[in-house]
Amino acid sequence: MSSLTMPSLADIDDISLTGKILGALLYYSPDQPQVTPILELLDNESWADEWPCGSIAEIQQAAALIRAGLMPENRLLLSEEFQRLFIGPDALPAPPWGSVYLDHESVVFGDSTLELRQWQSLLGIEIQHQQSQREPEDHIGLLLMLAAWLAENQSEQIVTLLSDHLLTWSGRFLALLEENARHPFYRGIAQLTRITLNDWQQRLNPIVVRKALFF
Repeated sequence: MSSLTMPSLADIDDISLTGKILGALLYYSPDQPQVTPILELLDNESWADEWPCGSIAEIQQAAALIRAGLMPENRLLLSEEFQRLFIGPDALPAPPWGSVYLDHESVVFGDSTLELRQWQSLLGIEIQHQQSQREPEDHIGLLLMLAAWLAENQSEQIVTLLSDHLLTWSGRFLALLEENARHPFYRGIAQLTRITLNDWQQRLNPIVVRKALFF
């Protein structure tokens, strides 16, 4: 486990903002009220210049895909693509749960999920699920929103979240999401999330636990 590191105030603000936005986009269907104001924000060209994580060139590339995905003809297909990518009923091309990648049988609620749950319990954190009482705690969207919550409440724990529970598998998930998304919006979100997590990693320098991936 990484030693506890106190992020700067700028780090706290940036992780809180970007974690909330990206976490919501990956957890909630685009037709849910939690996402509506975020889509309106991303439909405005100016947001990319203010995104605090990553290089301008990288952010602009992701933003171009996101804006293309929010064009009227593409926006109508957002919910359908979310369903295909993250809900089913067909096999998911980029499962959003960590244990699918970390468990040798690629199951949800695997050992890595239980380890995450135990760590959260030690910190006094109880996840309030919005979609399903059975949603695994290691959903990528929940973990990004957890990073935002930690930034505001227990910022010394962000490094452990990154090193032990998120960066161990998120790169594989994001590569699959970008490769398999048929909609430019989610290809752009995959890019923006990768850019942002790389930025968090460069700032906080967590010692990422090396784990085998099975998906």
